[in-house]
Amino acid sequence: MLLVLCVDLDDDLGRKTGIPTPVVGDEDVTEAAVALATADPEDSDVNVLFQGVNVHDELAAEGETVEVAAVTGVDGPDVKANRAVGQEVDRVLAELSTGEEVSAVVITDGAQDESVLPVIRSRMPIDGMRRVVVRQAQDLESLYYTIKQVLADPETRGTILIPLGVLLLIYPLVVVANLFDVAGAAVLGILSGAVGLYSLFRGLGLEESVDGAAESVRNVLYTGRVTLVTYVVALALIVVGGVQGVDTVDAVRTALGSPLAAGTALAAFVHGFVQWLGVAGVTSSLGQITDEYLAGRFRWRYLNAPFYVASIAVVLFAVSGFFLPDAPGVTTLGLSELAMALAAGTLIGVLSTLAFAVAESQLPSAEPV
Repeated sequence: MLLVLCVDLDDDLGRKTGIPTPVVGDEDVTEAAVALATADPEDSDVNVLFQGVNVHDELAAEGETVEVAAVTGVDGPDVKANRAVGQEVDRVLAELSTGEEVSAVVITDGAQDESVLPVIRSRMPIDGMRRVVVRQAQDLESLYYTIKQVLADPETRGTILIPLGVLLLIYPLVVVANLFDVAGAAVLGILSGAVGLYSLFRGLGLEESVDGAAESVRNVLYTGRVTLVTYVVALALIVVGGVQGVDTVDAVRTALGSPLAAGTALAAFVHGFVQWLGVAGVTSSLGQITDEYLAGRFRWRYLNAPFYVASIAVVLFAVSGFFLPDAPGVTTLGLSELAMALAAGTLIGVLSTLAFAVAESQLPSAEPV
């Protein structure tokens, strides 16, 4: 049996005439077409219904066992509309249950309604499809639907329209810049750089990484984690330490009165930088320990972190100072003083490890959440 299926994806028939769907039978479909034409003569679904009746009559005249039906979706997203069409097709098939295999000839009025073809094909074979377009270019409607779908997709819209918008702004912004005596080449360079960075950003797929980082920052803000503050403070300390390291290199160069060897310059930078780095490490580790305690995941061994950072800082400070001459901001150490500093750094690490290992074995720790 052949079923001529007229598809009205956005339910113009039901919304404009109040006729319940699905509509089955050539007489009922004809009445529905007349009712829709009366309610809205310009609706293209009128042509779909009349075309379905026409195809039905042609096939019946050729001796085919044929029936015609009109099914509708909903005025909403394509997914909901397709599901509604699928449900109505099931009702039509149940009403036509004759024991024969049913195949369909689908009648639509454009590319948008054809998105429902996979839904229909999942229920019965499709022997043919006809698009009814009255006195208009079919390619024009398809182009309109394609553009509409592109603009409706946020990802595609951002990928295409943002660079296009920036390019279109180049000329008016250069004109405005010239009015204010700003070099147009500078504006052109900035906009070109922005488009280039955006293209690289999209091409390398960095949007997911940035979105993940933004989500992590939001979670940190909303959950009140102390690490957010301590990391910011640690970052500031590292920046200050970098400046201090550069100043120490300049001070040593001035004291020697000659260019520094690579090893001496490195030692000077480490000597000025490592104190601030150590404080930054202690600060960030204390923040992390605090968050673990508040989350109920505290372990005594976590307290080793600030002591390890301090131990490493002491060792690096002492070793770098041993290789440096007297200069402003430099603590010069002799061999005995270096030995004492190395021993102190080692003892700090070993004693903290032993102390907190004993504490963890003797004192309760929070159970992981």
